[in-house]
Amino acid sequence: VSVVFPGAVSRESCCRFACELLKHVLHQRHQLPLPYEQLAYFCRRAAQDGDVIKKPRSMDVASKKCQQVLMELEGVLQHLEVMFSLTLVPRVLILLGGNVMSPKELYELNLEGIYEGSAEESLKTASCVRKLFHSLFVADVFSELKALPVTGTVVMLQGHRDCGVDWFRPKLNYKVPTRGRKLTVNLSCDGDINMRASSPQHMTSTWEDYVWFQAPVTLKGFHE
Repeated sequence: VSVVFPGAVSRESCCRFACELLKHVLHQRHQLPLPYEQLAYFCRRAAQDGDVIKKPRSMDVASKKCQQVLMELEGVLQHLEVMFSLTLVPRVLILLGGNVMSPKELYELNLEGIYEGSAEESLKTASCVRKLFHSLFVADVFSELKALPVTGTVVMLQGHRDCGVDWFRPKLNYKVPTRGRKLTVNLSCDGDINMRASSPQHMTSTWEDYVWFQAPVTLKGFHE
């Protein structure tokens, strides 16, 4: 799936693309029973109600499991924001099932073609996110897939080797797996772009300084 934005995009927008794609994949591939925002809302409400109403034990266990999953996912999303604030991130991988060398499914977000602009000269984040999801919807990428059992999800991303991040673990010799089902989402910019906006294409010579980093947690899927 390729998406071309008609102008420069801010670093914050790139971070939102990664976070929203992660949430979307987890829901579409049956690792979350509801979209992330709805699940977070129900979990918070269940926690508040739980103080008042005595619930059956099975519901209590499900609620605790749900809160655990959400806490881990929120942690990953927060650390993604930190990573994007420290370094350009040319590629993000979402790996489902199997292991990082041989996952069952692999979703790649390729940001190498993005022209990065300051917040003032960039397109609005919300409209870019809408365009990305419209393209995914039109491409209908999830409908033909068999249901996936509850499994683990790992997030990996490329960043500058000296970016100073301490939560993500560097994986210097990591090679992107060729096995398993793969979907690549290529994002790029077009149109009348102020050339002061930094273009990763002009930086290909420095891509050697970018290495893979792995999130130190595996997001466990959860069914109701």
